Amino acid sequence: MRVFFVILICKLLHFIGKLIGKGSSLPGKIALRLDKNILKRIKLPEYIIAVTGSNGKTSTVEMIAHILREGGKTVAYNKEGSNQIEGVTTFILCGSTMFGRVKSDILLIESDERFAQHTFKYFSPTHYVITNLYRDQLTRNGHPEWVYDCLKNSIHEGTHLILNADDPLVSCFGYGRDDVTYFGADRLSVSHEENNSCYNDGAFCPNCKNRLSYEYYHYNHIGKYFCPRCGLKRNDTRYTATSVDLDAGEITINNDKTIKLALKSLYNVYNILAAYSVCSLSGISEDIIAKSISNYVLRNGRVISFSLGERHGTLLTSKHENSVSYDQSLTLAANDKECCDVVIIVDAVSRKYFTSDVSWLWDIDFELLANESVGEIILSGTYVNDLATRFSYTGIDQSKIKAISDITEMSEYLRTSSDRKIYVITCFSDKGKFLSLVKEEQP
Repeated sequence: MRVFFVILICKLLHFIGKLIGKGSSLPGKIALRLDKNILKRIKLPEYIIAVTGSNGKTSTVEMIAHILREGGKTVAYNKEGSNQIEGVTTFILCGSTMFGRVKSDILLIESDERFAQHTFKYFSPTHYVITNLYRDQLTRNGHPEWVYDCLKNSIHEGTHLILNADDPLVSCFGYGRDDVTYFGADRLSVSHEENNSCYNDGAFCPNCKNRLSYEYYHYNHIGKYFCPRCGLKRNDTRYTATSVDLDAGEITINNDKTIKLALKSLYNVYNILAAYSVCSLSGISEDIIAKSISNYVLRNGRVISFSLGERHGTLLTSKHENSVSYDQSLTLAANDKECCDVVIIVDAVSRKYFTSDVSWLWDIDFELLANESVGEIILSGTYVNDLATRFSYTGIDQSKIKAISDITEMSEYLRTSSDRKIYVITCFSDKGKFLSLVKEEQP
């Protein structure tokens, strides 16, 4: 009866919350107060897939869910985005029968990288995808190696790890384990010999702290590496991007399956590899995987097409204070063959903590916009002067840069300033401020 009562309360609170537009964490929080071990009492399905990491969790989970459904599976996942223990509890209980049995074939969990250790002390995933570990929000996550220690506590015996082999720190989770599958990319046409980002988080071996050597880089510290002292190296990959043509918008996996890209970004390639890997390991035909994910358009609000008067553009949502996320958005805009204008909005720094720290702006590779295809660069938001200061050090022609602090005024300027395509790059907190001023388009 206890399980029945707790699930009933959770479902009622979730229903009321949806009516009044509240978040999905509170029902789970109340459920855990009523019974802190409620997740131990739930009958879980055969497959429990978890996805965590600094970036790409939501997009990867959405693609996994899509592939699994195309493969004939029923899937429950936390698509509302609450990825800490309370939100995970809400979606598991709401997806269960009144007597505590999850109704779907597969339970798919997006988990916050810091709080996974709390979620998975009640149960363990059968398959655990770790996408990457990057320098992230200083107010929450500090140094990636600290997040690594938190995440390591969430890994238990009996869990099969699916790891990004090209990330040195992530690869350490597989050190000494047999139940690991690696994904990654071979040397590509977009790879380079030297680290060309603003910083180098792959300078030292995460295992022994000796200086790492790289054969090539894809971006930032992601690439093919080895440590001359302890022998840590990029592991052989079972699922490999053997060819990537971002201009043509397609990738080939294992020299066999070709997938068309709706989003022509190397970062998106890694999300696809992660989704492809775990779905294949879960028994979905690779033909079905390739077909279902080809030209797949994400519906999670990270990439949104819009029009502003006669102009058309794309809004790219980057994770707060996460330089790699911003770098990938900048790369996508800078590599567009059409001439475009680029807008950078920083109106809020953090969603959860009050801070005016903008040191992370100096980690973003704004120099990527020193490209002939980039027309005007418009800076906007409360922190427009901090952005302008950062851009004064980029070497970009200052006559191309315009600062307009007010977002409404900036959008009116955009309406008639040119007929070029627009890329708007901002964070989760600020995207709604811009979208309220434009017309969203269906992709």
